[in-house]
Amino acid sequence: MSDADLLAEVGGLVAERNRVEARLTRAVRVADARLACEHDGLKTMQSWLRTHTGMKNSAAAALVQRGRVLDLLPATGAAFAAGAIGVEHVTEIATITGRRELAAAAEQGVDLSEVDAALATVAAGQTFRKLTEAVHHYLAQLDPDGPEPDPTHERSLTITTHPDGTVTIHVELDAVAGEKVKAVIEPMAATSRTAGDERTPGQVRGDAFVQWADNTLAAGNVPIQRTRKPGIAAVIDVDALVDPATGQTAARMGFGATISAARARWLACDSTVARIVMGPDGVPIDRGREVRIVPAPLRHLLDLRDGGCLFAGCDAPPEWCEAHHFLHWAFGGETTLENTGLFCERHHGKLHAGFRVERGPDGRWHTYRPDGTEILPYRPDLLDRDDLLVPV
Repeated sequence: MSDADLLAEVGGLVAERNRVEARLTRAVRVADARLACEHDGLKTMQSWLRTHTGMKNSAAAALVQRGRVLDLLPATGAAFAAGAIGVEHVTEIATITGRRELAAAAEQGVDLSEVDAALATVAAGQTFRKLTEAVHHYLAQLDPDGPEPDPTHERSLTITTHPDGTVTIHVELDAVAGEKVKAVIEPMAATSRTAGDERTPGQVRGDAFVQWADNTLAAGNVPIQRTRKPGIAAVIDVDALVDPATGQTAARMGFGATISAARARWLACDSTVARIVMGPDGVPIDRGREVRIVPAPLRHLLDLRDGGCLFAGCDAPPEWCEAHHFLHWAFGGETTLENTGLFCERHHGKLHAGFRVERGPDGRWHTYRPDGTEILPYRPDLLDRDDLLVPV
């Protein structure tokens, strides 16, 4: 297929998908109105969709609600059935049919069918952003002097932990709260960029979000619960900790996730460690004194010597950094100024994944990739050119 034919195929498939979604929505709406779910002994179409099609409960609820909304939006429904708009367009336009919005429209004599037709036209012929702007403009004109909604009602954060321990976070915020979060995340993301950084913007912000959590925990600003200072914890057998061949589920974390011994060693570089003696039935019978691996006096020296992350090209400040043992203490490395260095969370992980940082005879730090090549964030071949010198 030529590029033109391929793009035409993609456009046709999107339209066909929209038409199928519209037929499904219509069928569910008719079944919902007729209580067809009672045929299988169920009370709602939402529960029928969940139990008979395997659909997620949230998706089933959205599908049922979409069908009910389209009863009020015939023009949007027609564009949907024709394949000109998709589910996301219907969902956006449906915000004008909230109980409060419908009451305000009726009170002001607004012809909802005209608004529906106008928005369907925008949805079918312009970008999604233009549709969002049109919907928001209508809602703002509908209630220009009404009371401001409670912003806390527009905020939601859901944390889902998957079987492998990974976490999905979904956040919805009002405009002001969103600005506050972006005002923190964006500068942190920008300062974490280094030479040769191949992360996507989403990955950069994800790392910045974790760094935000690190900074908050380090500052001690999280409320204490059940007499313990909040933090992350990992429990691992000492033999597994020192065995480089240990598998992926060697350590168990506080919220139930499991991590590898290598990841546990990464955490243990700069942490508080306590010995726990387990009985034969798996019940703890003794706990030793907690010991800070990198004591405060040494940490102060590291802050003064390194001034931040030592990884080539990184300018993360000391307060963003963890202390790394160049030879891990689990393998006999000493916790001394010579055997430790400061690295941000991301680059600390790089060191545990094969990268190396060494100090040369001249006192400068050098960073090497796993293949042995050095990472140079500058052009050393240009340093001797007089025409590039900047007068002071």
